[in-house]
Amino acid sequence: MPCLVYVDNSNVWIEGMHVSAVQKGLALDVWDAQSNRICDNSWRFDFGRLYEFAGGGDVKKAFLYGSRPPPNDSLWNIAKSKGFDVMVFDRNVTNKEKKIDTQIAADMVEHSFTLAKPDEDEFTLVAGDTDFVPVIEKLRARGYRVDVCFWQHASRELKHTATKFVELDPWLDYLALRKDHK
Repeated sequence: MPCLVYVDNSNVWIEGMHVSAVQKGLALDVWDAQSNRICDNSWRFDFGRLYEFAGGGDVKKAFLYGSRPPPNDSLWNIAKSKGFDVMVFDRNVTNKEKKIDTQIAADMVEHSFTLAKPDEDEFTLVAGDTDFVPVIEKLRARGYRVDVCFWQHASRELKHTATKFVELDPWLDYLALRKDHK
């Protein structure tokens, strides 16, 4: 079934660095990694592999959301080359990421009317926040399948609201960007 994929870049990347830190023995568990800001700063995800994994091989359209990078950063160009429509937002005055979750939710609802049909398409969200529960409930009430792909420590409520939850932890190495794979 064709899939519309929505990815919160910072959420996937930062939490992936926490999961990688745990797997490398740098933190006791993901909660230790989060609370003590322990990250494997070398871990990056491969946009192409995430695109294929999250879309299950049948991506109708994919969207990647994040903060505006420095002008010399090629991150978003790489994501575009791998098939994502990229949405970037400026950080606020305290350098906090803003507008990402609400834009993802707004786009998912809008696209349920403009790009998708309940009996033909499904949605895949790659994020772990409880903030997405209301949009998933709305889409499911309209007859859409909404899968969530994220790290095992995603919100319990989000996991239960999704049609299906796919844990990324076992795929950490597969999703990692390799130095020889740009």
